[in-house]
Amino acid sequence: MTWSRRDVLRRGALLGGGALLAGCASALSGGTTLDRARDAGIITIGIAGEAPYGFTRPDGTVTGEAVEVARAVFAALDIPEVRPVTVDFGELVPGLTLARQFDLVTAGMFVTRARCASVAFSVPDYTAPTAFLVPSGNPQGVATFDEVRDRTLRLAVLGGAVEYRYALDSGIPDQQIQQLADQQALLLAVVDGRADCAALTNISLKNLLAGAPGTPVEVTQGFFPVIGGRTVVSAGAFAARPGDDDLLDAVNTQLRELQASGEWLRITQPFGFGPDNVPGPEITTDDLCR
Repeated sequence: MTWSRRDVLRRGALLGGGALLAGCASALSGGTTLDRARDAGIITIGIAGEAPYGFTRPDGTVTGEAVEVARAVFAALDIPEVRPVTVDFGELVPGLTLARQFDLVTAGMFVTRARCASVAFSVPDYTAPTAFLVPSGNPQGVATFDEVRDRTLRLAVLGGAVEYRYALDSGIPDQQIQQLADQQALLLAVVDGRADCAALTNISLKNLLAGAPGTPVEVTQGFFPVIGGRTVVSAGAFAARPGDDDLLDAVNTQLRELQASGEWLRITQPFGFGPDNVPGPEITTDDLCR
C-alpha cells in the first residue's frame, strides 16, 4: 500500500494524539525547534519500544540507552523534560518528518545511506560491533567470521539479520549456518550444543546475557567485520528533520562532551553498552551516509 502525505498525517494523529497537536502548534508559533523546546522546557522524542534503546518498563517508566542519553543531552541544554512518544520502528521517519509527532528520533537508529536521504543524523551516539555468543571459556577461540569458516564451526544467526549476510560474504557455506527466529533461540542453540557460536551485535548479546544470569555462555569482544577488504561499521545516531541545524549542532556538542568525559559510558552501561560501543573519532556520520 502506498501512503499519501495526508494518510501519514492522519495516521500520525491517531498514533500521536496530543504530541502531534503540540508539534503542530509549536511549528505555527515560530522560531526553531530548539527555541520552542527551550521556551516550553519540553522536547518530544520518538522511540520504538525496543530494548535496550528505548522502552517502557512494567511500572510505566520509559528508559533505555537512547532515552537516558537524550535526557542528559537536553538537561545540559536547559530543557528539563524529555517526553517520549512510542511508535512502530517503521513509523519513526514519517512521524518525524511528515506527521511531526516528535522533535527528534532517539531510537538506536542505524545511520544508513537510504535514511540519510530523509533525515539529518547527529554524530554517532554509539557503535554496534558484531560479537559471538559462545560457551563459557570460548573453547573454540572464536573471534571472527573467518575463524568460523576455517574451523567449519556451526553458526547461529537471526533469520534476516545482517549477520547472515556477513557470514555468507565471509565464505561460510549456507549449510553451516542456522537461521533462528529470535534471540532466545540463539541462546538455547549455544547452550544445548546445537551451534558452536551465535553472531549478533555485542549490545544485543550482552542484553540477552543480562536476562539469563548463570547461563554457561559468554560474549566475545566486539569487532567490525572485514568483507571484501572493506570494514563494515554499524553505528546509531539521533535523527532530526532536515533544516533543524541548530538543534543538531547543540545535540552534537553535548554528545561529544558526554562521550569524551566518560559520562556517556556511565549512563549506558546498565543497558549492556561498554567501551567497544563508544564511537571513535574516525567514525563519522558523513562516511556512514556514503
